[in-house]
Amino acid sequence: MFELDRQVLYFFNGSDSLFWDSVISTLTSGLTWIPFYLCLIYLVIKNKESVFQILLTLGFAALCVIVTAGLTDLLVKPWVARLRPCMDPSIKYFIDTVYGFTSKDFSFWSAHAANTSSLAVFVSLLIREKKLIITMVLWCLFNSYTRLYLGMHYPSDILCGLLVGSLLGSVTYYIYQKIYYRFTPKINYISSHFTSTGFAISDIDVAITVMVFTLLYAIIRAVVVCL
Repeated sequence: MFELDRQVLYFFNGSDSLFWDSVISTLTSGLTWIPFYLCLIYLVIKNKESVFQILLTLGFAALCVIVTAGLTDLLVKPWVARLRPCMDPSIKYFIDTVYGFTSKDFSFWSAHAANTSSLAVFVSLLIREKKLIITMVLWCLFNSYTRLYLGMHYPSDILCGLLVGSLLGSVTYYIYQKIYYRFTPKINYISSHFTSTGFAISDIDVAITVMVFTLLYAIIRAVVVCL
């Protein structure tokens, strides 16, 4: 099983390309995605009717990430204590790495995969619009792939992180929904301009556009680096 884990890692790890090194380095940074996070916040503020609804929704979205991150970094990683591929003496000399990307903390499971998948599932269940769901899945996969490319995680770290994050995102949304509908009438919107949960399609398009421009930013930045 460990040998399969390593072979899959070798397949996805590195590229010997300065261009792709720059693209991946940009996409793996949390700072890169700040405009996208702000757009998700904008979606909630724009489409919820009261301060209570806004604070409850944003609070639970933050909670699902905080719980996932806490479980990952404070409990599971120290307990399992699996070395990252880039730090493991038995494999690190076979791993392609990018300058500036290393870490002495542990590998299992991937915090990037767990945190992004928990938020992606929560937002997808919250808004329920096909294009945004695809966008959130791609965002989650982009972040997960960067960790393999950089040699920061094994594929099993990524897979377990995605599964746990998806589960925690679903559970958090279930609890949120129970509380939300205790104070808010449940309305199923039937309109080509709104999702079934009342989010305007035009606002969702803004978030998707920001995602596209973030990817373009990573590519343009890489081109500049390579000049």
